[in-house]
Amino acid sequence: MKRHNEPVVDTDSDAGTDKNQKHATPKTISEVFELALKSGDFHQFSPVEGNFPVRIQISYYETLVNCTKINRYIVSEIQQKIGLIHELEDLKNIIPFVDVKVSHDPEDVGNKLIKGYVVLQLNEAEHEFLLVNVNQADLGHRMTNETENEFSVVGPKVGFVENIELNIHLLRQQISVPELVFEEVTVGSMSNTTVMIVYIDGVTNDQHVETARQRLRAADADIVFDSSVLDQIISDHTNTPFPLFLSTERVDRVVYAIINGQVAILSDGSPYVITGPSGFLDFFASPEDYYVPWIVGSFFRIIRIMSVIFSVFATPLYVAVLTYHFALLPETLLEPLIISRSHVPFPPFVEAIFLEITIELLREAGARLPAKIGQTLGIVGGIVIGQATVHAALTSNILLIIVALTALASFTTPIFRMANTIRLLRFPFILLAALWGGLGIVAGFLLLAGHLLRLKSLGVPYLAPIFPFRTGNFSDSFFRAPLPYMTKRRYYLKPKSLTRYRPKEDKEDISNE
Repeated sequence: MKRHNEPVVDTDSDAGTDKNQKHATPKTISEVFELALKSGDFHQFSPVEGNFPVRIQISYYETLVNCTKINRYIVSEIQQKIGLIHELEDLKNIIPFVDVKVSHDPEDVGNKLIKGYVVLQLNEAEHEFLLVNVNQADLGHRMTNETENEFSVVGPKVGFVENIELNIHLLRQQISVPELVFEEVTVGSMSNTTVMIVYIDGVTNDQHVETARQRLRAADADIVFDSSVLDQIISDHTNTPFPLFLSTERVDRVVYAIINGQVAILSDGSPYVITGPSGFLDFFASPEDYYVPWIVGSFFRIIRIMSVIFSVFATPLYVAVLTYHFALLPETLLEPLIISRSHVPFPPFVEAIFLEITIELLREAGARLPAKIGQTLGIVGGIVIGQATVHAALTSNILLIIVALTALASFTTPIFRMANTIRLLRFPFILLAALWGGLGIVAGFLLLAGHLLRLKSLGVPYLAPIFPFRTGNFSDSFFRAPLPYMTKRRYYLKPKSLTRYRPKEDKEDISNE
């Protein structure tokens, strides 16, 4: 016989579990406290003893609240004014906190307890509770907010931290308008992570906000460790190596995205913010481009794009030419190539794969080790292994130079996630070059272009404004136009307000006055 509270097991599902099974939530306040008392950091006590007309019980998790505030402002006030307390509303009036509310829902009480609230009961009432927010939110969080992974020589160095309230403060400092909206969504069946959807009312297209809102509310996850988890959950396409949302720790980059009509998503406990809809070209723009003259900024942006092209295609071209297309080489290059490969026993494909994997091993080892050891390993290991492989005739000098340059070129990408994608793309192109030479590279490029054409970010084409082609959006794409020509927001985002600002047409010269 099956017991009344015994869970039903679905034998047809994988591992005997039901994917739609939800965690059982306590239905009464007694069940809430019974579950909480299993934890050693949960405390319950009465602040007053003796013959008083009312009995007050205080419940909280010691590790989540500020105990000093409880003793100084709650317990002390109750002990001094116990004679004035006859009902819960009286107790609410003497608590000197802003976030104080009355609740009648035991499930809400349980959720607030694990968020750092104190629960006060009058005469152990089962139907009415006073919730006071004394959460110690800054405990365990770093307060230094300098950017660690997205460096810039010029411009602010302010970055986000793991505290979502501080991140909201940083954004409100930069965008000081009441139209800046922070919409709260809770994600994660076990973590109950606070997630904020940020946009400017009257600028951002409502469709982008609604799409982000629906996908976050429909998110199926138990714990949200970082905003990158949200990125994967709400992405339009999961089977792609390309990041569909721009993830950044820089405040200025997020501010620029918001004022352009994009949506930003903040996750509590994560120092990274994701913005969308994001396009392919957004990942090659650096904040420094806007802090230097437009000619200099445009030059370096073009250098980055050319570096990515070189990083993906240089090694595959070497393999294709030496395997199938010797006739394409000029006579002046034949002799150095022949001398360089005269003692190498491997075909160009094996030689290239060996060096590329060696570079990736050095890069991964340097990233995982402590900073000082990692830098030493990267420099010394690269020099020693490079010279050793050439002297052992395992690879040629020319390919070693090409692979080193492609590795350097991949580091020019400002966004680390896109840099990872560029590193990955080289390997299938090398394989196609070894199988079919130049035809294989062309076929791989067409497949890559077709894949990019299918991608979308919050419903917006990933290659916009290249496809669909929009002539009015190239002022901030491959190059950066002067500021007087960047007064319009991007057309393909369909913002409610197209004009960002209106510069003065005439500049007065007061030098001769």
